[in-house]
Amino acid sequence: MQTTLSKDIRCAGVGLHSGKKVEVVIRPAPVDTGIVFSVLKNGRRETIVPKPTSVVSTGLATTLGQGSAQVSTVEHLMATFVGLEIDNAIVEVHGAELPIMDGSAAAFVYLLSLAGLKKQHKPRSVAKIVRPLLFEHNGKRILAKPFNGLRIDYEISFAHPHIGKQKFSYISSPRSFVDVIARARTFGFLKDVEFLQGKGLALGGSLDNAVVFDDYGPINPEGLRFADEQVRHKILDFMGDIAVGQHRLWGHFQVCCSGHEHNNQFVRYVFENSSEYLQIVEPSGYRNPGESADVLPAPAAVPAWA
Repeated sequence: MQTTLSKDIRCAGVGLHSGKKVEVVIRPAPVDTGIVFSVLKNGRRETIVPKPTSVVSTGLATTLGQGSAQVSTVEHLMATFVGLEIDNAIVEVHGAELPIMDGSAAAFVYLLSLAGLKKQHKPRSVAKIVRPLLFEHNGKRILAKPFNGLRIDYEISFAHPHIGKQKFSYISSPRSFVDVIARARTFGFLKDVEFLQGKGLALGGSLDNAVVFDDYGPINPEGLRFADEQVRHKILDFMGDIAVGQHRLWGHFQVCCSGHEHNNQFVRYVFENSSEYLQIVEPSGYRNPGESADVLPAPAAVPAWA
């Protein structure tokens, strides 16, 4: 069945782009609402419905836009809705972007687990990949194949001694999302951060919300959360980027060296050619072993700011 939150939940933090404080309230929503953003613009609220064509920018983060309203850095929260299997919610944003929090989805998992889950009266629908599709451009590749659920095999390659080639295979469920994906933080390189901030970009970026590498390794005092934290974070981003389709996507996705722009081009193509590649189904009775349909898994650790 479809799910929403049991009650409102709110948070505040720094925006990655502006460096300014932004606030978010996430509210329950009726069946078939999906995830909807409500953005305060010129003293009134404007609605943004996520869809592939509403992605208006993929620089540094994924930005949604509709009319004159825009909201940036939506991918970590969108991935959390997918990972925790939450179908319907209203996201009220007081600012032009979502807070970056610690650069991962851990804070959103914590907040949504506090709100709790409410089962609704109508079955969920998903879009299943029904035939293989290879989507590639300039060394970025996504191979989509049929699968009864969401599986992502991701590979990255960076010419850095502490990253190099990394691979990770993930089958989505609320428990596995909390345990192995949600805490993986965004990452970057010191020289790039300095350049961007010199241009007035990424003003909210810091060691509090990103893993930053110099020429030798991560300069964050606490180090890495996982030895392969970078590829896990790429899976988090991919989950958020494909969540802007008209339905949640099910399939086996083998991804190599992709990013926000390529992810969005892929999801646009899939839904524009849905009659060829997709089937809309109600996955009744499906659940990974050991999963409860009624309770959100608690995070492994309470965030330090809570």
